[in-house]
Amino acid sequence: MLATFIGMLLHTKIFCLQGRFIFGPDVRSLGLTISLIVAPVTIFCIFVASKLMDDFSDSWGVSIILVAVVFTIYDLILLMLTSGRDPGIIPRNSHPPEPEVVDGNTGSGTSQTPRLPRVKEVEVNGKVFKVKYCDTCMLYRPPRCSHCSICNNCVERFDHHCPWVGQCIAQRNYRFFFMFVFSTTLLCVYVFAFCCVYIKKIKESEDISILKAMLKTPASIALILYTFISTFFVGGLTCFHLYLISTNQTTYENFRYSYDRHSNPHNKGVVDNFKEIFFSPIPPSKNNFRAMVPRENPMPSRSVVGGFMSPNMGKANDDIEMGRKGVWAMAEHGDGKDGNNNERFHVNDNELNELSPDMGNIVNGDEQINRPNNHPRNANWEMSPEVMALSARRA
Repeated sequence: MLATFIGMLLHTKIFCLQGRFIFGPDVRSLGLTISLIVAPVTIFCIFVASKLMDDFSDSWGVSIILVAVVFTIYDLILLMLTSGRDPGIIPRNSHPPEPEVVDGNTGSGTSQTPRLPRVKEVEVNGKVFKVKYCDTCMLYRPPRCSHCSICNNCVERFDHHCPWVGQCIAQRNYRFFFMFVFSTTLLCVYVFAFCCVYIKKIKESEDISILKAMLKTPASIALILYTFISTFFVGGLTCFHLYLISTNQTTYENFRYSYDRHSNPHNKGVVDNFKEIFFSPIPPSKNNFRAMVPRENPMPSRSVVGGFMSPNMGKANDDIEMGRKGVWAMAEHGDGKDGNNNERFHVNDNELNELSPDMGNIVNGDEQINRPNNHPRNANWEMSPEVMALSARRA
């Protein structure tokens, strides 16, 4: 029960300002990302940019600080646009769709059970795509859609889940994500360049070696090392996503499939691919997070013969843990039925004795169990004549 509750908390979206901002379940990492951006820029403005104001003219000296502050604010705005908006979540169905494929032996006269196909083929713009059924969201995922295991939602044009922004990167925020990564790379280069300029100014003004000039400004050395390492990460990420945009791929598709220029059905050419990402209108959200949740009607009951079967039914389930060892209880048909045509469950006696000797005695009938006279197992369960007549009439 506790594990289920914790799982629900981990897979919960966080809403702010009455649904105007929607964050992922790992939104706490957003604070770390903001501090990794703001702290270095603050140190740069205090210990480097303010010193450079004396070496440059008034307008140039102030512009160094102004550009750093404006660039940082712009970077944080892109970060919030990436992390605080709906990435393209597809609303879940309250009930599974009606089954279209029926499994069963049609010639034997046995009962047929509707079963949803696991994979369907759909045609989009003259191209055939295979779409999979999602048991969690109870829908067939559109092409390029995937179910995020962290957010527990199906997301359109799913790219990846970024832990640094605490949100899925997908159709509605990929543009802002790339702009955020690219602007962060430029900010790192800007701080790195002016720290090197400051060290050079100290060397020239005091006519000392470059090493002694570096020792006179430890803040510049720390910022140079920090921005140099950061540029490798965010700069490499920028180059990788430039490649993905030019070929119209997502990170998920790039790692899972091996597209080339001819087999990628989404590739429209470099120019059109960039237009699709940066100049096409962002589709509106399919969710109204500020609306009242309507009351759901109960799902109509289905008979056992015509019951619905999920695509995953029939797969092996997890073992039922009882003590230190799993117990398998299997219903045997045919030989496993008694004279009243009832199914009997057989459990290995040795496994029961390993779990508890008392349990083995109870199953084998070695222990007499005393029950009160009004216990349900001592009651007479014979059907009344009225029930038998009603059953015969329906048959």
